[in-house]
Amino acid sequence: MAKNFPNIRRFFPFVSIAAILAGLPAEFVVSQTMVKPGIEVLRETGFALLRGKRVGLITNPTGITSAFQQTVDVLAAAPGVQLVALFGPEHGVRGDMEAGKYIESYVDERTRLPVYSLYGKTRKPTAEMLRGIDVLVYDIQDIGVRSYTYISTMGYAMEAAAENNIAFVVLDRPNPLTGLRVEGPVLDTAFRSFVGMYPIPYVYGMTVGELAQMINGEGWMSGGRRCSLTVVPMEGWSRNQWWEDTRLPWVPPSPHIPGDETPIFYVLTGLLGELGTANQGVGYTLPFELVGAPWIDGQQLARYLNAQGLQGVYFRPLTYKPFYFDTTGQIYRGVQIHVTDRNRIQLGVVQISILEALCRLIPGRTIFDRARPERLQMFDKVIGSDRIRKMLVSDGNGDDLLRKIERERTAFLPRRQLYLLYR
Repeated sequence: MAKNFPNIRRFFPFVSIAAILAGLPAEFVVSQTMVKPGIEVLRETGFALLRGKRVGLITNPTGITSAFQQTVDVLAAAPGVQLVALFGPEHGVRGDMEAGKYIESYVDERTRLPVYSLYGKTRKPTAEMLRGIDVLVYDIQDIGVRSYTYISTMGYAMEAAAENNIAFVVLDRPNPLTGLRVEGPVLDTAFRSFVGMYPIPYVYGMTVGELAQMINGEGWMSGGRRCSLTVVPMEGWSRNQWWEDTRLPWVPPSPHIPGDETPIFYVLTGLLGELGTANQGVGYTLPFELVGAPWIDGQQLARYLNAQGLQGVYFRPLTYKPFYFDTTGQIYRGVQIHVTDRNRIQLGVVQISILEALCRLIPGRTIFDRARPERLQMFDKVIGSDRIRKMLVSDGNGDDLLRKIERERTAFLPRRQLYLLYR
């Protein structure tokens, strides 16, 4: 059989030879992962950072090892480590809470530890929640987009740690958009909110560990505070890696981010969900991969967008019927977005182009016309200012806006460089 191994390797490059010899199905057994997330690096040190400490853990289902062990269980069993409390972000520790749904604190059924909600009455750990805790540990997979609220949870927790003289540890994880992409407008701090807390581009090109260092180093926490921060870096990760290059398992960080490529589409269409006047595939089987509404001509929209010369993307007309949320029962016409070359696509440019198309093609009925005032306010908070909406409504020059965004991005890059951990 040995002489056939080269052929087996050709079709199953990550398969363990030992697994083949044991007769296990090749599709179920893969070799050791290339990248080690922070939790595995911490474990290999014998949990030195946490030994003898009472630990609070901020996590959700994405906090796992490459062998699918939950960080909760790893720390609960760690010698010399006393895990005493869990903290849950939006969607909860177990990931079973709907987006935007406020949750209260409770007791985790498996560990019997108290779970303090950071998406309920308070989004920042209180002194009472932190009483008796020596160190807060953060282990959550992010998607590399400013409006995704886990990084806001991390920032608030860092602030609470600083206020209560508690050490803060980030167990680092890959950015699924790679560590190279820095795109979109920088947040105007006048629009600071839980969906955008820091003056960083919409796609910020950092891991959560690197971002934590920047939040701390730039004095972005309340009162310019700084916490006692330690980042446990990954091993084997480089900035040009997409998710599959890491060979790590993908666990959806929230219900509508089912796959490791969904963050790309989240950047392109996620803003539409804030307005509620056009659909982006949420409610259907392709979250963030569609743009549709009963009033859209899909053929026209596809022609318009494909004629813009946008690299790495193609728009295909389609008709679909969402089957949950408030879109149930309506026929939607629009486009499906196909990313044909993710290394060439300019996410920020495509994002603005889609918004512009929806404003230009339907005279007198833009995506903003029927949005409620509170929806418009949320749109501005998510994108980071009101200038994009005002430009689109007033039929302004999109090229001028993109040039301004590029200037902001260029100014951000040297500051970002100071906090990078990986090449």
